[in-house]
Amino acid sequence: MPRCEQVPPAVDTPVDGVVSRMRALDATLDPRDGVAVFNRVYLTVTQAVDRHVDTGRFADRCAAITLSVRFAQRYLTVVEGVADERPPPACWRPLFQFRRHPGVRPVQFALAGINAHIGHDLALAVVDTCRTLGCAPAELEDEFDTVGDLLVSLEERIREDLMPGPDLLQIADPLTHLLGSWSLERARDAAWTAARALWALSELPDVATEFTERLDTAVGFAGRMLLTPLPEPPPARCRFS
Repeated sequence: MPRCEQVPPAVDTPVDGVVSRMRALDATLDPRDGVAVFNRVYLTVTQAVDRHVDTGRFADRCAAITLSVRFAQRYLTVVEGVADERPPPACWRPLFQFRRHPGVRPVQFALAGINAHIGHDLALAVVDTCRTLGCAPAELEDEFDTVGDLLVSLEERIREDLMPGPDLLQIADPLTHLLGSWSLERARDAAWTAARALWALSELPDVATEFTERLDTAVGFAGRMLLTPLPEPPPARCRFS
């Protein structure tokens, strides 16, 4: 595959730039805002990718950087568009509609954002990267898998950090059931299939556009389900009263 100019490890990369933009966004948002919850999660993921780039985890640093930046830019473009009063894509619409809903838990916000970003944006970012580097998706599979492994490794921690504690487990049963219906690993696998399909449809732009629109809508539907408002837990009762 044609390789772009490799970035020396000691030099700041474009990934550092998107990390800075996410930090700046975090400083402007109420911590309880659903977009802020997702942004903090995604910032953690992007910082992990940046560390792996610096330590040589990726076989092709340039391809990894390009994919990571194209991926992050799609999210940041949506946020900036909403700030300018432009409607978000269907996949992101539920998060922005429910971002301040009191009945939606932080873990729901985090996973709804991940659903939109992985389910829709990742496939398009792979195609963007292939066009930039002049390669086919198969030649990016190693970089895709490494980034995907980082995301999956963080999913369990995200659920642990944002789910209610063991004392609220019974109360949280509907939440546990709701979130158990979604898997980051399955979403990642579907994104890879979608990227390959979009690449194969590059000679059929009308079909590719329709495929992308339907992908956007389907991912948005899943996001809306993840953001189902749940009742506030009742006050805890003394076991010995």
